[in-house]
Amino acid sequence: MDDLIITISFAGAMFWFFFTIFIFQVKQGAQSQIRRRVSIMITKAENERAKKAAKIKQDAKQAEELQIRKLPKNKFYTKVISPIFDKLDKHFQKFVPEQIKKMLEEKIFIAGKANVWSLTRVISFCFLTTFAGALTAGMITTIVEVNFLQKILIVLIGGFLGAILPIVRLNALIRIRQKAIRRGLPEFLDLLCVSVQAGLSFDGAVAKITDRMEGPLVDEFKKMQNDVNLGMTRQYALQQIARRCDLEEMYLFTSSVIQSEKLGTSMGRTLKMQADNMRERHRQFVKAEALKAPIKIIFPMVLFIFPSVFVVLLMPAILNLMKNLAK
Repeated sequence: MDDLIITISFAGAMFWFFFTIFIFQVKQGAQSQIRRRVSIMITKAENERAKKAAKIKQDAKQAEELQIRKLPKNKFYTKVISPIFDKLDKHFQKFVPEQIKKMLEEKIFIAGKANVWSLTRVISFCFLTTFAGALTAGMITTIVEVNFLQKILIVLIGGFLGAILPIVRLNALIRIRQKAIRRGLPEFLDLLCVSVQAGLSFDGAVAKITDRMEGPLVDEFKKMQNDVNLGMTRQYALQQIARRCDLEEMYLFTSSVIQSEKLGTSMGRTLKMQADNMRERHRQFVKAEALKAPIKIIFPMVLFIFPSVFVVLLMPAILNLMKNLAK
């Protein structure tokens, strides 16, 4: 009997021993599986990050090569014209106040030409157009007989018109660009809202939309993506895109997205509200532009349509009257 009890006890101890070892091995296997999966996920994330960095470098290299290709290959320009413009840029900077420099820099930034036009070259162009306007006005005064004071006044007016010509061109570019951004914003927000509600993240939805659309608004969001990929925070990137567009609609959109991220509210609901708001604002803008059409058409009618109508209606009567008076 004692041998039986000892045998059963030994068998039970051995069972618990092997059972404990089995449980330990199962736990170790589960933990190793988890570690293996985590390491695979980390490796995949690092590979994706490396691919993104390589793609960003490749895009930057391609953009630089494209910029180099766009440069003039004419040796006369590179050896003669370009050094002259560089010297003019240095000399003209001394005569321009800082406030005007800031104003021109802001206009270039809003016009989307920050990476295309330099501030120094725009200032030099302003001086050259001023000189060209004054010279053209002086040539006109030699043809038309006017006194000395009138000549001075005409030359000053010509120089002033030449000076404001680049600024007028910048303002026209800004208006065209803002109009295109305002027109494309409702559609962009609708697609962004649908993509986020379908399960994509904000950055993923922006990437999908920018791959399939074109325009100045899409270019701005591509710049935002590049800034975020290079380490800039999304909040600052959104603030920069609103500053580059300089539109009330973009300020409202970016501030709402930033506030939604800070407070942790639903991004899909925020984008839905913004899409509805932007669509309504665009509808009101179109109505306002339509109401301005009758006023804008008055000047072409007075200058071009009314004279032709008067000629068609009154010319026969005038000719008959002249004929009767001659008799």
